[in-house]
Amino acid sequence: MKNLLLAALLATSSQLAAQTLSPPIPIHDPVLTRQNGTYYLFGTGNGITVWSSQDRQNWTPEKPVFASPPAWAQHDVPGFKEHIWAPDISYFNGQYSLFYSISTFGKNRSAIGLATNKTLDPKAKDFKWVDHGAVIESVPGRDMWNAIDPNLIRDEKGTPWLTFGSFWNGIKLVQLRPDLTGPAEPAQWRTLARRPRTAALTDSLPGDGAIEGPFIFRHGEYYYLFTSFDYCCRGPQSTYKMMVGRSRAITGPYLDQAGTPLEQGGGTLVLQGDANWYGVGHNAVATFDKVDYLIFHGYDAHDKGRPKLRIEPLAWSPDGWPTVAAKP
Repeated sequence: MKNLLLAALLATSSQLAAQTLSPPIPIHDPVLTRQNGTYYLFGTGNGITVWSSQDRQNWTPEKPVFASPPAWAQHDVPGFKEHIWAPDISYFNGQYSLFYSISTFGKNRSAIGLATNKTLDPKAKDFKWVDHGAVIESVPGRDMWNAIDPNLIRDEKGTPWLTFGSFWNGIKLVQLRPDLTGPAEPAQWRTLARRPRTAALTDSLPGDGAIEGPFIFRHGEYYYLFTSFDYCCRGPQSTYKMMVGRSRAITGPYLDQAGTPLEQGGGTLVLQGDANWYGVGHNAVATFDKVDYLIFHGYDAHDKGRPKLRIEPLAWSPDGWPTVAAKP
């Protein structure tokens, strides 16, 4: 009888736990940080989507970063509405820095903006997002790269660098000024990774070298460059997958596990779609309580291919390559 009662109690407890957990939230291009025990998740959306959580399971929607589009955005990027892409969040010297993308689909008339805040807690008295406008821009006829999908990384000396890029000539890196509001002078645009193309490339068409969503994470003596190959945003036809290479220098060259440079099309697979997820990609990496996590979105095969948040523990092989034991 005691065993039956214990089983019933455990079953009831499991049911209650399942009922209190939120389903995976809909999101594209997630990035995650934590302040004072609260997790803050940012993603693509009107004004930049924001969610908060105490446990990374139950999420509360917060007000977007921007109540209305940045004033400069429509002028600099014709056709832009309110849908802001691929934010990136970081903290340094008492300030949160949020980079974000202004663009229109399939065009490289794009810009990366910067907003800063002293806190992420919307109830704090000094909570206020301050927009600093465009940091870098890509212009058709001038640039064969696309200024979207930013990620800020600081090297071992604390120098800030911005990696970014989508399609065209691939993933770029540029050093920023100390205040992050523009490239350090003289600006040097480095190519870190690219895909081979079979179609002709023009400044108005991205071509078929599908690579985007860079994120650099330092682990041990290496910088790891994560990117997403193939195609997002197509529901059941999405083919996104995450790839990685590494370098001892932040500026590269980044090599995959076979020794192939990412700049020559290389990349080691981290995670790809399966029967449960049509595609997975556009990842960030964050460390909480000495555990590294891969944060990304996947297209749910059990929900018509809708994009959902996924957070998976990231392990490291004995020879220093990231692996993820993906949940079903």
